[in-house]
Amino acid sequence: MRTPFAVLVATVLGGMLMTGISAAETPATRIDIAAMPAGAPPPGFAVARTGNGAAAEWRVVDDPTATAGKAIAQTSKDTTDYRFPLAVYQAVAAKNVDVAVRFKAVGGTVDQAGGIALRLTTPDDYYVVRANALEDNVRFYRVVKGRRQELKGANIKVAGNQWHTLGLRAEGERFTVSFDGKTLFAADDKTFADAGKVGLWTKADSVTHFDGVSITPLD
Repeated sequence: MRTPFAVLVATVLGGMLMTGISAAETPATRIDIAAMPAGAPPPGFAVARTGNGAAAEWRVVDDPTATAGKAIAQTSKDTTDYRFPLAVYQAVAAKNVDVAVRFKAVGGTVDQAGGIALRLTTPDDYYVVRANALEDNVRFYRVVKGRRQELKGANIKVAGNQWHTLGLRAEGERFTVSFDGKTLFAADDKTFADAGKVGLWTKADSVTHFDGVSITPLD
C-alpha cells in the first residue's frame, strides 16, 4: 500500500509529465510589460549595441494590439547596416533555457527584424535567432567578438505589422528554433557553453515591438 507521501509525489511527477514540464525546469519568468511606464526605457533591462552606428533606443510604447496594451520597442531609425541594438534582461542568467517572445515589425527601410539573444556574456558574444519581414526568413547566428556567423536558417513568410511568435530553446549544444508555434529547425554548436543573459535584438533601422516575453530556465 502506498503511503500518502508516495501518492503525493507520484501525483506531482505525473502532472509534470502530462504537462510536458520536467522536474529540472523552473517556473517561467514572464516580463510584466503592463506595469512599465510608457515612454521610459524598460525597467530591468540594460541597453547595448553590437556593431556600429548610433546607440540603441529602447522604450516602452503604447500599442493597443499588444496583449497588455504596451510593448517594448526599439525606436531608433539609424540606417547603419551592421548595427544590432540589444535590450538585455538582467534578472536571469542561464545556460539551458527556453525563451519565447511575440514581436511585430513596425518599420524600417534597411531591415525589419526582431530576435532573441541568449548565453550573452558581452554585447559582442552571444547566440541570436531573428526573423526578418523584408527578407521573409528566420536565421540563427552566433556572434563572436562582434562578428556574426550564420549557423542555420529557413525561408518563411514574416508579415510586417503583424504579431508573430519566435522561440529559441537551448539545451547543451542543441538549439531549437520555432516560429508561430511550429518548430522550424535545430542546430548544434558549442561556441558558448556557459550561462549568459537573455536579450531582445533588432538590426539597423528596424522599429520592432516586443510583447509576451517568457524566459524558462531548464536547469
